Amino acid sequence: MSVQLHTLSNGFRVVTEHMPGLQSASIGIWVQAGGRHERIEQNGIAHFLEHMAFKGTARRTSLEIAEAIEDVGGYINAYTSREMTAYYARVLENDVPLALDVIADIVLNPVFDPKEIEVERGVILQEIGQALDTPDDIIFDWLQEVSYPEQPIGRTILGPAERVSSFSRQDLSGFVGERYGAGQMILSAAGAVDHDTLVREAEKLFGHLPSSTSLQVTSAKFRTGERREVKSLEQVHFALAFEGPSYRDTGIYTSQIFSTAFGGGMSSRLFQEVREKRGLCYTIFAQAGAYEDTGCTTIYAGTSADQIGELADLTMDELKRSADDMSDAEVARARAQMKAGLLMGLESPSSRAERLARMIAIWGRVPDLAETIERIDAVTTRDVKDFAGQMVGGAAALALYGPVDQAPTLEQLRGRLAA
Repeated sequence: MSVQLHTLSNGFRVVTEHMPGLQSASIGIWVQAGGRHERIEQNGIAHFLEHMAFKGTARRTSLEIAEAIEDVGGYINAYTSREMTAYYARVLENDVPLALDVIADIVLNPVFDPKEIEVERGVILQEIGQALDTPDDIIFDWLQEVSYPEQPIGRTILGPAERVSSFSRQDLSGFVGERYGAGQMILSAAGAVDHDTLVREAEKLFGHLPSSTSLQVTSAKFRTGERREVKSLEQVHFALAFEGPSYRDTGIYTSQIFSTAFGGGMSSRLFQEVREKRGLCYTIFAQAGAYEDTGCTTIYAGTSADQIGELADLTMDELKRSADDMSDAEVARARAQMKAGLLMGLESPSSRAERLARMIAIWGRVPDLAETIERIDAVTTRDVKDFAGQMVGGAAALALYGPVDQAPTLEQLRGRLAA
């Protein structure tokens, strides 16, 4: 397998990885324009724009977009994150040019028909309502808000309903003009692809775009905060975040290994101590998340109102204990899980294409897998213990949803860690 990168004269990047033996490919455009790139009055527009891309172009109706890919047995989709918007497809080898043409069409030529804007506005408002009715989804939006208050990275990706209700055609086209420049786009493809062919096609489709200068992004600063939302639910939803490294920090590997050992699987401390031994919950986990300039380690659990205090106390006790007695065996198991998850995931061309795009966005290059494995293997038990110790004494944020009367406050949790 070989990774190749080419940058057009206008800054548009093409990265590919040929995977011998495959008869299909994943191809897409990753745009470095997500929720954190919005001004406050634009909150939710990156996601709205992603929806509108499939509602018709100068060349194709919304139905024709879907039919073009599905007629050849392919699949097309998109997503918006806080730092990226992606438009991608999975097709057979002979249909790669078609997929690229369709993706380029929806990215470059959306018509933003006013009638379709109103239709999709209603769809997004339904999506917002669905999120509000899904406690184990909305709790993470609230945790993000209290971790990064009054910052673009802390705002919901979907945006508030009142803003989504007011977006106009001009707002959408204005965001495209600001953020969809050649230098913010990455064409990534993996599987049965030919690099030189895709570069030639990219030159035809994107070479005319003017060079773009990177617009300033508001730096993220993790803060301590708490949000408690009372609602008559079956469970209390508990989400706690601690400041962590960015994905440009080598400490990201330590944070990922810690979160895996602490709460990443059935053998993890949280799962064994909280669920298996005491039966305090059905779901509990820890995970590491990262952005270009910040990161956080998150702990989530759902439990009954009368058990939330015991669950929270036990979680804090386990966190403190992990800074003292995390074992070599636990760290070795977490390293093995990380490496296996990485390598298994990259057997898929879709995962490969996404990794290529993300690595180019982060580093401007694609690190060899051996380099990543080496960094994972370099993390020691002492590193993991020290990281846990930093969490114990570091900044934290808390979000609670449901019958939270008996739930501890952030101050009480911090006090237990300090005891």
